[in-house]
Amino acid sequence: MVQCPDRIIASMDTGVDDALALAYLLGSTDECELGGVIAGYGNVDANTAYANTCAVLDLFGRADIPVFLGSEHPSWADAFIPDAGCAQFHGDDGLGNTRLAGSGALADGACVPDDDMSVDVPDEVVSVGGYLAGDVHAHPALGACSRVNRSQSVDHPQSAMPTALASGGKRRCSVDAADGIEYLIEQVREFGRDVTVLATGPLTDVDAAITRAPDIASKLRLVMMGGTLTQPGNCWDAVAETNIIQDPEAANRVFHSGADITMVGLDVTHQCLLPQSAADRWRATGTKRGRFLADLADFSIKANLEADPALFSGGMPLHDPLAAAVALDSSLVDCFDLALRAETNTGDFNGVRGRTTGDPVGLVNHSMPHVHVALGVDSGRFLDEFVERMAEVCR
Repeated sequence: MVQCPDRIIASMDTGVDDALALAYLLGSTDECELGGVIAGYGNVDANTAYANTCAVLDLFGRADIPVFLGSEHPSWADAFIPDAGCAQFHGDDGLGNTRLAGSGALADGACVPDDDMSVDVPDEVVSVGGYLAGDVHAHPALGACSRVNRSQSVDHPQSAMPTALASGGKRRCSVDAADGIEYLIEQVREFGRDVTVLATGPLTDVDAAITRAPDIASKLRLVMMGGTLTQPGNCWDAVAETNIIQDPEAANRVFHSGADITMVGLDVTHQCLLPQSAADRWRATGTKRGRFLADLADFSIKANLEADPALFSGGMPLHDPLAAAVALDSSLVDCFDLALRAETNTGDFNGVRGRTTGDPVGLVNHSMPHVHVALGVDSGRFLDEFVERMAEVCR
């Protein structure tokens, strides 16, 4: 009997490592069918993520894969501004300043550049990279936008159009802001756990789908990149992980939803470092694809080395690519199952907002949902397979 490839639906805030994960999935057609990508806020604003996703798919000749707009802001906020920390590790276009999606990744109507970073949105709650505007940790990215215009539906973000037309491919259908969430619901209802939802950004999309359609929770198989259990975080407080701090409320609801969840966090991704030699190998192919992947890796290797020479002297951490690989082969990681929660407040007897930790109620209520938390990884096998597969997809 011929085994059908796994079906993957990705929820991405398409930055550098999301793009590498996307390319990895495109090079894994014998093992997976990428059914669609939901692009939302996180590393960049949602429309930039949409444009970046389209551009990467077009570069690799897969304009046939549908792209949907996902969440434009966290569940706890009315608007979102990209964070300077994300720009440091992903570039101001989200793709290592490669400008793959055009001269500017922002779609018309999505954002209004604001040089002084003032936020003129009265009566609205604004998230700056997961922190309230005005918080000491809220540092907008240079050239970031003051708000998302949620009243405008998205119809082919203009920054994605030149790439799409140049590829000669048939451009995907226009979408509105609700389509990505509805698509996720439809896929889980149709395929159940025969489809894996791969989330490499905040869990806002997944939470929105479960909130809108609670019946899908028990059918949902989710592999997520985010969180950390045994290691420091990578946010300003060195406790929270970036994808969780963006929307801790959503993460906490998803952890308690009863879905089958595998958390691929910093505990394992910081053990999987892509060396400079891999980027050099991809560049040596001489193709546009190879140069693009090498440029992404070069940018991230440099940014991570500058941020923490002791931790990242061996290369860039493959956060999202490892999660993508685990979605295809769970044997890459060893997991510890526990009732998990995301802290939603900071202060005495509350903890630190964004921290992922065991839920103490699970110690006395053993029926609580448990999450598979990856704590061990076969980093050598993963890195060898990843570098080789990416070299093949460069051709």
